[in-house]
Amino acid sequence: MTKTEMKKAIAVALFSLVCAGCTVGPHYKRPAVDVPGTYRGIEQENGGKTDTASLADQKWWEVFQDQQLQQLIRTAIAQNYDVRIAAARILEAQAQLGITRANQFPQANAGAASNVVRVPAQPALPVATNGSATQLSLSAAWELDFWGKFRRATEAARANLLASEWAKQQVIGTLVSDVATAYFQLRELDLELEISQQTLASRRDSLKLTQLLADQGATSLLDVRQAEQLVYTAAEQVPDLERRIRQQEDLISTLLGNNPGAVPRGLKLTEQPHMPQVPAGLPSVLLERRPDIRQAEEQLVAFNAQIGVAKAAYFPQITLTGDAGYQSTALGDLFTSPAGFFSFGGALTQPLFAGGRIRSGVKLAEAQKDEAVLTYKKTIQQAFQDVSDSLIAYEKDQEFRQQQQLLTNAAEGAAHLSDVRYKGGATSYLEVLTNQTNYFSAQLNLAQAQLNELNALVQLYRSLGGGWQQ
Repeated sequence: MTKTEMKKAIAVALFSLVCAGCTVGPHYKRPAVDVPGTYRGIEQENGGKTDTASLADQKWWEVFQDQQLQQLIRTAIAQNYDVRIAAARILEAQAQLGITRANQFPQANAGAASNVVRVPAQPALPVATNGSATQLSLSAAWELDFWGKFRRATEAARANLLASEWAKQQVIGTLVSDVATAYFQLRELDLELEISQQTLASRRDSLKLTQLLADQGATSLLDVRQAEQLVYTAAEQVPDLERRIRQQEDLISTLLGNNPGAVPRGLKLTEQPHMPQVPAGLPSVLLERRPDIRQAEEQLVAFNAQIGVAKAAYFPQITLTGDAGYQSTALGDLFTSPAGFFSFGGALTQPLFAGGRIRSGVKLAEAQKDEAVLTYKKTIQQAFQDVSDSLIAYEKDQEFRQQQQLLTNAAEGAAHLSDVRYKGGATSYLEVLTNQTNYFSAQLNLAQAQLNELNALVQLYRSLGGGWQQ
């Protein structure tokens, strides 16, 4: 290569570097959204002041302090198939990013070829001849990213990678809340079974006493039949609860990535620690903490970058190519100066007519971006609703549980007094039947109210964007 040719090559390379600075398409800017100053319901508390701290700032093992539940959650995060699928999708996005980014760089290939040719004897050449040719070559091609097509595509691929990472965090946060909810449901069923078994034992004793009194003529057979009703009402609950408990264990086992089986227990439902009041934090922070919002925004970034990819198709495609190597009929002369060869050139291709394909491609990219903007805003609005609904649910479920506790206490007292009055001969067994039935129902309703309160806490923690932090 002569000095003149070398200078030309350097000039072309410098020109290409300068050209690489151009990028078509819009730069990403986060859309403006209507973010309230406080969540609904909080503005009436603390004189309208909002605490910047949030329940979601805590790690899940700080919120759920039952050690057995913590172990179940750890197992689920390590083994759950949805989490593992999300991790595999991250690897797919990483590979796709590598493939897309490679388009920005020159592509080089090396080759070697050797041919042996035998020419048979002919009238003009009565003696057969043999010939050979050997070639070593290096070729390179580089499509200049003059308009930023490849850089915009890389930007989109990188955003898709981040979206897949946030999708995994969303899966983890959902899994943590699902395991906690399923575990609390299991402990509530355990509590209902315990109540039913205790009630059944007590009513069987009462039935024996009533039967004894009837045998002695101190009471009627009607009282015996009413006592039997109490026994059977409690007895029918036991097998149904045992069925539901085993099915709930199967559900938890599946969440853990295990085959159906027994699930170890920790604290009782009534012993699960939880705060009476939960700090929600600032609504604006929700945009940074909720994985589904972050995922929606990264998807928006990707679609925004695709507009640049589509617009780049309007402009010329510039490609540089080069070949160099050695070729000779004799292997010993392969690397001598006369055997060397090279070529260097460039090509420019400008689309002239595509039947509206390029214009439609730009419109498609812009429409997809507009859809992503609406999806992003809808996700934020849904997140604010989730937090507001969860705050309301947690507050009102607490109030309901407190009233249900008072109702249960009153029903317990009425059941005890009616039993004393019956044994003293002051009332019929119908009064005992009514009050015992009311007390049993109140106990089961109280257990359900305690579960609802814990589930509301779990939902609030998830709505605030907690649970995925490890």
